[in-house]
Amino acid sequence: MSSALFSVTAAGPHVTFQDAGRDGMLRFGVPTSGPMDRASYAAAQAALGNPPDAASIEISPGGLSLSCLEGEVTLAVAGGGFQVVLDGARYGAWTVLTIRAGSVLLVRPGFWGCWTYLAFAGHLQVPPWLGSISTHGPTGLGGGRLAAGQFLTVTDTRRRAERFLRIPLPAWARPPAEVPVVLGPQDRFFAPETVATLLREPFTLSEAYDRMGVRLRGPALPPVAKLDMPSEPVARGSIQVSGDAVPTVLLADHQSTGGYPKIATVVSTSLDRFVQLRSRQRVMFRAVSAREAVGIVRSRDLAQQRYLDALRQLSLE
Repeated sequence: MSSALFSVTAAGPHVTFQDAGRDGMLRFGVPTSGPMDRASYAAAQAALGNPPDAASIEISPGGLSLSCLEGEVTLAVAGGGFQVVLDGARYGAWTVLTIRAGSVLLVRPGFWGCWTYLAFAGHLQVPPWLGSISTHGPTGLGGGRLAAGQFLTVTDTRRRAERFLRIPLPAWARPPAEVPVVLGPQDRFFAPETVATLLREPFTLSEAYDRMGVRLRGPALPPVAKLDMPSEPVARGSIQVSGDAVPTVLLADHQSTGGYPKIATVVSTSLDRFVQLRSRQRVMFRAVSAREAVGIVRSRDLAQQRYLDALRQLSLE
């Protein structure tokens, strides 16, 4: 059985092991986790012909450096405008490369984007927790965070004949200037002029940004009712407003329940683009109806499926 061995020489904060996520556990208070940018994660796996829920490494702007100690394997990097350096040769993200023993791989942030995904043509050996290797960032439960000095093993390795292949960059990969949202479920807790402010004024992503959520800077969004609503299930993409009138967009590691009102919810397929915004970047929100949101999701899912099918076909050539 072919295999490859790597050592981690450097890993920034929020660099974690992720697969497609820990479904079915929210009712027990366990977050789904999984990739922040699900579309880019799927592209990295499809480019290698991997199963859609295969293990990967999610890389933050802190970057990652790996040394290949043994073996040979093809890998893919997709997500954001990151830089990929293999033995001193520079590539962009959205790249398929083959790495061999003695090689050094460096992934670091480029001009845009906040998250990228490193996948291997093989099985990245990471112990699962509750059926998934996905790491819950605040606790480290799951596969865990990567750290310098750690060793990684990839078994059943495969390699392409070409050492370099470009992954087509889809139009939906780049961060947006405007994000569609569906108002509610608690927009009734806010004055009409406050809801109008959410949709009229720009907001900036703050430095309070991790896998659980990101607080936004901008005009205050004060609720008009007492914050005494009972805790209820919350969804990824909810724009939750706390007692200080500051909105927070809930992300991959969001809590299972919450008692703050949600003024709006980001359309699910638009959240992949939203998370590629960096701290201090601006964004606007645009209201769409629930029917329009369903249309946006269906259209995007159809386009993405065609794109992934084309990548899988490319991986067979």
